[in-house]
Amino acid sequence: MSALVYLDYAATTPVDPRVAEVMARHLTLDGIFANPASRSHMLGWQAEQAVESARRQVADLIGADPREIVWTSGATESDNLALIGFMRANRERGRHLVTSTIEHKAVVDTAKALEAEGFEVTWLTPGRDGRVTPDQLRDAMRDDTALVSLMAVNNELGAIHDLAALAEVAHAGGAVFHVDAAQGVGRIPLDVRALDIDLMSLSGHKAYGPKGVGVLYVKRSPDLRLEALIHGGGHERGMRSGTLPTHQIVGMGEAFALAAAEGEADQAHITRLRDRLLDGLSGLDGIHCNTDPTVSVPNILNLAFEGVDGESLLMALREIALSTGSACNSASVEPSYVLKEIGVPRRLALASLRFSFGRFTTDADIDRALDALHHALPGLRR
Repeated sequence: MSALVYLDYAATTPVDPRVAEVMARHLTLDGIFANPASRSHMLGWQAEQAVESARRQVADLIGADPREIVWTSGATESDNLALIGFMRANRERGRHLVTSTIEHKAVVDTAKALEAEGFEVTWLTPGRDGRVTPDQLRDAMRDDTALVSLMAVNNELGAIHDLAALAEVAHAGGAVFHVDAAQGVGRIPLDVRALDIDLMSLSGHKAYGPKGVGVLYVKRSPDLRLEALIHGGGHERGMRSGTLPTHQIVGMGEAFALAAAEGEADQAHITRLRDRLLDGLSGLDGIHCNTDPTVSVPNILNLAFEGVDGESLLMALREIALSTGSACNSASVEPSYVLKEIGVPRRLALASLRFSFGRFTTDADIDRALDALHHALPGLRR
């Protein structure tokens, strides 16, 4: 086992052992391994039953009908299907999309691809707390606005959007409301009926499930049409073809069932750990909190360490697994686009690290991270 302390849960969570155990029963000849689309024999029926059971587990967590759950390869594909699939299928409804400048790259780059196709995008700049206000969205709405896409929880800051208020504005303007909720599962309530969400992207690996599987929630409505991006076989009611990975799907289902049962306890545990870290850093000078804890989930904390380079600090903290931002952007030497967009000065953005905690983080992990920071910072600043 690695001696590393893992504090990068926002990049991916480890698979919960209980999830891994369920997945293992759906891989080999002595388990439920068959193709769920093979309806000519009992083994295929069993696999289909396992997939449908997992579909219900996901639906139950978000207050949806299982028929509204479309399996994908992850939240990135779900975002692509939501944005491209909807805008292409509804050209006559309008060619205008509203999103924000600090969405995940899966939304940002997809919106840019739509711009290249001739669609128009309004890019909203959030406030210093990382949130777009309903008034901002209202001002951006046009007669031809077809879709609004805003994330539930920002992956670098932890900022939580007021989804119900934003949905109300989007619908008042005649638009469909899409939410990337990959970072929200088990951390905030995600009842699609209560929040009035039309499309929602979810990921397995952000919630102690496996990588390579996700969901797009698609509200059952005659007005909500998507153009498929992947063709061949007509799986998932024609919205997403491809043989379903039974073991990954049952893993995501089990992970979401655990999130429903244990999410509240997880958040209490994580809040205590976040506060322990902040308390332990209180004696050090030159630390700025890019995250506003009053409007953010407790498991993500973005901190700037004045007078040091973030990459150098990462190297000095070699026993602590952290990141300077989104894993999708970690190869870049530029500061995080998220931090730039909320107005963090470049020198501080380049000195920022994201700490993210989870179900399996311990007090000892936090104490090791604090000890490493207390040792590394004075030397780097000298």
